[in-house]
Amino acid sequence: MEYLILFGLLAVLLMIGVPVAFSLLAATLATVLYLMLPPIVVFQQMGSDINSVALLAIPLFIFTGELMMKGGLSDRMIALASSMVGHVRGGLGQVTVVGSTLFGGVSGSAIADVSAIGGTMIPQMQKRGYEADYAVNVTISAALVALLVPPSHNMILYSAAAGGGVSISDLFAAGIVPALMLAAAIMVTSYVIARQRGYAADVFPGFRVVATRLVAAIPGLLLVGIIFGGIRAGIFTAVESASIAVVYATIVTGIVYRHMKWADFKAACTGAARTSGAVLFIIGCAGAFGWLMAYLQIPGAMVNLLQTITDNPILILLMINIILLVLGTFMDMAPLIIICTPIFLPVAKAFGIDPVQFGVILLLNCGIGLITPPVGSVLFVGSAIAKIPMTQSLKSIWPFYLACVAVLMLVTFVPALSLWLPSLMK
Repeated sequence: MEYLILFGLLAVLLMIGVPVAFSLLAATLATVLYLMLPPIVVFQQMGSDINSVALLAIPLFIFTGELMMKGGLSDRMIALASSMVGHVRGGLGQVTVVGSTLFGGVSGSAIADVSAIGGTMIPQMQKRGYEADYAVNVTISAALVALLVPPSHNMILYSAAAGGGVSISDLFAAGIVPALMLAAAIMVTSYVIARQRGYAADVFPGFRVVATRLVAAIPGLLLVGIIFGGIRAGIFTAVESASIAVVYATIVTGIVYRHMKWADFKAACTGAARTSGAVLFIIGCAGAFGWLMAYLQIPGAMVNLLQTITDNPILILLMINIILLVLGTFMDMAPLIIICTPIFLPVAKAFGIDPVQFGVILLLNCGIGLITPPVGSVLFVGSAIAKIPMTQSLKSIWPFYLACVAVLMLVTFVPALSLWLPSLMK
């Protein structure tokens, strides 16, 4: 009965439009009351999950992304990407993918990526004769790359949800090759569609222009090297690297680029505080939900259930992927990571799947969910920028879905794609 209350109430609340965090909290409280446990334990667990040193890196990395976004870094990334790939067929689409990949290494957030890059590129594509659905689909698909490249705060969240036993530096390294594969797959897809629709290409500006724009973008790009290299070399922890990133971002945008004004700085602080508050509240609610699942021994039951169905790791991974893809269609990324990690990570370990590889698989599934209705926050933002209904984008987004799922399947069944780089750096 307690399972029915926990998951049934959660499903009902989500279907009627209650925000995810409040749905998780209400379902947890209702089940705790049914079990005649003291309700205070729910709020104790919320505080316990938020009161983690490792989670300090999340608001700091969010703040870094806001500073870079408000400080003009996205414009320099777009200019560099334009000089590199703008001459390819459907050049603005290619520029969007490369720009998102470069900026994603700074923001670590798909929402920030689509807001910064899409806010500039979607209107430009529309002005140059690209259909709005193409502009949105390229932009939101490319934004998923930000989830896999350092400093993805979602990887930090996964590590925390896994009990801190998964190395953040290994996760950062593991995401690089899949991120490049995803970017390449989206570029090929956008090129094929651009040829079918007859989109034009710009003239190659020359290597001198590429070099000039690369030099202008280097101060921002160095941030990724500082964060990833410092953590990987053991110079500082993820939290320390996030603190250094904030200081570095402030210096780059305020002194080197001289683009950051006082109003921009206040807007970055406000945006980071608002986003961090929402994320941490979701983490707290999802943490209490996860504690209750552990109390009810749901992860162990899930392992036993799947073992009764099959003992084939390939089929197990396929089932996990399908479940995560379905859940991602109506649940946002942070609560999905917090809830699903304690359920499916033990299953993955039981079948010999490396926790680092599983983290990349989980993030890719969650990312595809971000561009899938009905929640689809990244899809919503992209459609809002283009001023078109989401249904218009959905009519032609299937080639990009196929590209993303193809990369997901490769990462799932070829462990070396995510584990080779971490092993090489040890």
